[in-house]
Amino acid sequence: MIIHSIADVAAVFLGLWILLYLLEANQANVFVDFVHGVADWLAGWSQDIFIMDTEGLRVFFNYALPALIYLAIGHGAAAWLRRL
Repeated sequence: MIIHSIADVAAVFLGLWILLYLLEANQANVFVDFVHGVADWLAGWSQDIFIMDTEGLRVFFNYALPALIYLAIGHGAAAWLRRL
């Protein structure tokens, strides 16, 4: 259950950053800055995999990919451990 929850929290931070970015949240806000920092740390390995002219699409794909991977690995590992 812990692995499952950690994967969910990571995906929530990444999804929240995508949402805040696309809704043009105030980048100077402390909360927005915190979410951006956590999302950057979680998605650091996948930055600039997708290079597009539209900045919104670039942010969406570069942060959505790690969110999906974290969910797949986290939920898969949790299911595997439950079977043991």
